[in-house]
Amino acid sequence: MILRPATEGDIPAILAIWNPLIRHTAVTFTTEEKTAESLAADLNTRGDAFLVAETGGQIAGFASFGPFRPGPGYAHTAEHTVILAEAARGRGTGRALMSRLEDVARARQIHTLIGAVSGENRPAIAFHEAIGFARVGHLPQAGRKFGRWMDLVLFLKHP
Repeated sequence: MILRPATEGDIPAILAIWNPLIRHTAVTFTTEEKTAESLAADLNTRGDAFLVAETGGQIAGFASFGPFRPGPGYAHTAEHTVILAEAARGRGTGRALMSRLEDVARARQIHTLIGAVSGENRPAIAFHEAIGFARVGHLPQAGRKFGRWMDLVLFLKHP
């Protein structure tokens, strides 16, 4: 497995992993699919804080972080995302991506990484607990998708 910063050439593969999850699952609250333009902007803004895992020449997943909230008081806190292709789940890809992302966070003087996980995403909850994130909050009915209210579970780690 190769871990590296994402490039614009990775955009179609990232969209192919991310957008079906937006369309068909409750792992994310958003209903707005990612576009090549919005993803290119994220890659340009985040640089080495947007990583991909490549296996056999294919993108197996990605992880990134960005600002948690606006304002200088939150400059050392970031919110992360980690998403894997179905075939990559349970194979250590997510752990490898998050370990490298934590390295990037430390290099950028990020003191706190926040994970905001859908309460319906039991595998992501277990994953965050397994890699040392502390469950620090539960927001009942914080989001709405597919005509139902969904809880948000917050995780925190000091990388």
